[in-house]
Parts: sequence; structure tokens; C-alpha cells
Amino acid sequence: MGVKFGLPPIARNDARLFILGSLPGDASLAARQYYAHRSNQFWRLLGSAIGEELQVLGYGERLERLAERRVGLWDVIASASRHGSLDQAIREAAHNRIEHLLHDFPDLRAIAFNGSAAARVGRKLIGDPPRGVSLIDLPSSSAANTRALAEKQEAWSRLAQFLPPAQSEGV
Repeated sequence: MGVKFGLPPIARNDARLFILGSLPGDASLAARQYYAHRSNQFWRLLGSAIGEELQVLGYGERLERLAERRVGLWDVIASASRHGSLDQAIREAAHNRIEHLLHDFPDLRAIAFNGSAAARVGRKLIGDPPRGVSLIDLPSSSAANTRALAEKQEAWSRLAQFLPPAQSEGV
């Protein structure tokens, strides 16, 4: 069982919302793309929350849309030993310095945790957030989480309140 290293953060300086996972799965690490496994519901859930069909776009276009909507992506775990892709298999985790998000992104209004493992670790690393920054626990977008999609979408819909509206085409 080798050590797996996560992906770098993706965000503009004016990010208002960060979504933090635990550690990318094997498909994402191989593709060097967040949420690359086709059964992961991340792009569908986030798209539903922000009113855009992100899942039909190419990866570069997805990232452009997130930047426009001031959403950042990262993970709480920088590296770990793990056989397979499940969070339960993570061992000897080294953590990203996510507490720096609070200082490095002055427009930050919320940090959302994609799944219970990310929330458990992330909340410990961040501690009490400053006034005006919300911490949000979300049901995991992983296919291993068998909750109904509609139930997940309802929980993820809370993210919209932290984002500016989408820019209209041609304006």
C-alpha cells in the first residue's frame, strides 16, 4: 500500500466558498482532476446547487464556471496510505493547511465538507471559524454514499446562498 498524494487547491483569490473533500480517489488521482470518477455525483450536486449543468461540461469548463462563481476546491488530506479509494481505508494521513484558507481568502464566507471524513478532520483543523464564515457538513458525493440523490441535492442546495449570481450571457 503506497502513499497517495492529493491535488493542489483550485481557487481564485476572491473565492467565497471552498468545498473540501477528504483525499481524491484513484480515478481522480490518475486523471489529475477533482471528482473524475464517473459515478461520483459531485458535479451534478454542485451544478444543481448553483443552477448550472456542470456534469455536461469538460473539466476545464467546469473549473472556469467555479472560478466565475467564486468556488474553490481542495482536500483536507494532503497524503495518506490507502488501498483503493474509500475514506475508511485512509491510514497515516498528513493534512493540508486548510486553516490558512481563513487568512488567505478574505472574501471567504463558507467552507463546505464533502462527506463525514472531510468534516471530521476539517473541523478539527479549522477550529472555531471567524464571525461571518460558516462551516457546512454535506453528504458525500461518492457513489459509496447510497443516500437518494434528491436528499443529497437538498443538503447541497445550501451552498447557493454563499455565491454571487451567475453572470448573464452577453452582458
